[in-house]
Amino acid sequence: MKRVMSMADGAECNVTRLNMSVHTGTHMDAPGHFIADGVTMEAWPPESTIGRCRVIEIMDPTSVTAAELAPHDLQAGERVLFKTENSRQRRLAEPVFFEPFVYVAEDAAKLMVEKGVRAVGVDYLSVGGFFKDGTETHVALLGAGVWVIEGLDLSSVAPGEYELNCVPLKLVGADGAPCRALLR
Repeated sequence: MKRVMSMADGAECNVTRLNMSVHTGTHMDAPGHFIADGVTMEAWPPESTIGRCRVIEIMDPTSVTAAELAPHDLQAGERVLFKTENSRQRRLAEPVFFEPFVYVAEDAAKLMVEKGVRAVGVDYLSVGGFFKDGTETHVALLGAGVWVIEGLDLSSVAPGEYELNCVPLKLVGADGAPCRALLR
């Protein structure tokens, strides 16, 4: 951020300029992030990330797997957020990027697509892994029209049912956008 107008310098108001990636902090991925002809953020359907959701706690220290998801009986149209070791260790608060973060494995992404999940949220900066399944997981979800929320702080959220209100900035032509995600 850079202050471009300052009342301290005699300006009538303060104005700050912001320069960042659309994938900074808590943000959403549009299909166009990994799908060549995928829609971009202006096509975001509000019902994808506004409404009932379920926070599922994942115990696997490496990834969200299809095997661990199977007993949760995912439903068509469901919005799911994953609380993992990333939240328990407060990885988002760390000053450097943590490469071995817990991610959604490709088999779990395919299971969610098969079940008709409409949105997936994760508690680190990418739904796909740094060392494995980075592209594959994104392509599976985004290619099926599943909207992705990344960078959620779920450290003080218990597993269970919530009302999700996640709204991205409307950035025309962007492959992602910063957003605010609130649970009630």
